[in-house]
Amino acid sequence: MFHPLVLPLSRDKVRALAVGDMVTLDGEITVSIGLQTHQRMVQAVGDGQALPVDLRAGAFFHLSTCVRDTGDGPQPLYTNPSTSTRYNAWMPSLVRGLDLRLTGGKGGLDAASVQALRDTGCVYLSFLGGGAPLLSRGLRGLVSSHWNEYISQFRLLTLRVAAFGPATVAIDAHGNSLYEQLRGQAQARMPQLLQRLDAARKASR
Repeated sequence: MFHPLVLPLSRDKVRALAVGDMVTLDGEITVSIGLQTHQRMVQAVGDGQALPVDLRAGAFFHLSTCVRDTGDGPQPLYTNPSTSTRYNAWMPSLVRGLDLRLTGGKGGLDAASVQALRDTGCVYLSFLGGGAPLLSRGLRGLVSSHWNEYISQFRLLTLRVAAFGPATVAIDAHGNSLYEQLRGQAQARMPQLLQRLDAARKASR
């Protein structure tokens, strides 16, 4: 099923999304791929300090985004998904502490993060790896840029987007996961594949 989503989202809207659904996004999203950025965010959450951008009921994605200075001010040049498993250590704290509705990137998240998604009612979106030309067409401008001592890809950037995507609901708010489904299918096929390989080896002797 296809859903054109307008941010921010209600919890009920998020819980209605199912694994395999396709979505596009309109509104504001916050992005970063910096490891130190995630550490800094978790530290702020743990210390009870407000982040420079309010992510409650918002969307935080692992999207590598380059910002270019122009005569009209800074503009996002492109965006491309990064592998979310790099951030497994911090995502449960961020999902719970920031009350996120959407997160995502590519490659999924670990079991602890999936449990946080279930506990809070948050969805993981999978963006097309190497899909920068497609995704970048949805960029409409830079809303804010924080922690600018980092390179732009590591900053805490909030972007304005329209018809941004498409993205796939890869882990829904009930813990259902495309990654687990695919892993199960692969494991189910493994004995048959091994038997065929063994038969081929014997036939070639």
